[in-house]
Amino acid sequence: MIGRITQLFPAWALLFSVIAMVQPTLFVGLKTQIVPLLTIIMLAMGVSLTPSDFVNVAKHKIAIGVGVLLQFSVMPIVALLISLAMGFDSELTVGMVLVGSVAGGTSSNVMAYLAKGNVALSISMTAISTLLGVVLTPFLVELYVGQSVDVPVGAMLISLVKIVLLPVGLGVVINVVARKHIEKISSILPLISMAAIVIVISIVVALNVGNLKTLGPMIAIAVILHNSIGLFAGYFCCRLCGFNETISRTVAFEVGLQNSGLAAALAMKFFTPVAAVPGTIFSVWHNISGSLLAGYWAKKGDVNDSVKTIKP
Repeated sequence: MIGRITQLFPAWALLFSVIAMVQPTLFVGLKTQIVPLLTIIMLAMGVSLTPSDFVNVAKHKIAIGVGVLLQFSVMPIVALLISLAMGFDSELTVGMVLVGSVAGGTSSNVMAYLAKGNVALSISMTAISTLLGVVLTPFLVELYVGQSVDVPVGAMLISLVKIVLLPVGLGVVINVVARKHIEKISSILPLISMAAIVIVISIVVALNVGNLKTLGPMIAIAVILHNSIGLFAGYFCCRLCGFNETISRTVAFEVGLQNSGLAAALAMKFFTPVAAVPGTIFSVWHNISGSLLAGYWAKKGDVNDSVKTIKP
């Protein structure tokens, strides 16, 4: 039952977004809760991880290296290029680059599972990119938009340590010392994370009702392009590098599916509500595109590789 509810995340996100559009007063007062909600999501992620997930890096170091390189190079650069091509102002450009500069989202783990990818690799990549993102995200934003917008790199770095690093680290510790107890509640952790991100999306939507009505379609096009290029680059770069189908599918999701809820929260905290709109729309769309692609690959099944397979 819980699994079915969480699988309908895109539907819940759309439903609550509509409610927030119609009745924004229901969520506007919760704007101070965005960061605490993100902290809860990161804690839940940490609780789902074990030290072995980080040890797995050694087993898949090449694949993880390729994925992380694409994650923090292709995604922010493409976000900037799309913003420039579509003539976005500085606020929307910051929002797009933030989405491109954060780590991969935890939904990639679910999509990798559904698409018959390598789930252990997916979890390891998410964990590593999340930790690296604490440092890389502020500096990438400064690199690409710092000349047009004041980017508080130091404050953002400290905030990411508090929102991401500490909760994830605490979650891993809790999982180690209370493993038996965590196993009893592990099934509800995705539900808690989903509920938290849906509320975050609703808050940002409520704060941007006017902007979404005027800018929504254009931002949606930008987000769809950004997400599609990330999925395409992740998959085909891996195929060109000689990775097998399973690894390529996994890296595609890691590169294309961003922790856009975190991007929206950072935009709200350090920039403007408008800058949070790309992250909000991305949060909804990447789950839809990820689900569709995972369903396609699952039906397609495993294929005989014509490309030479190299050690991941």
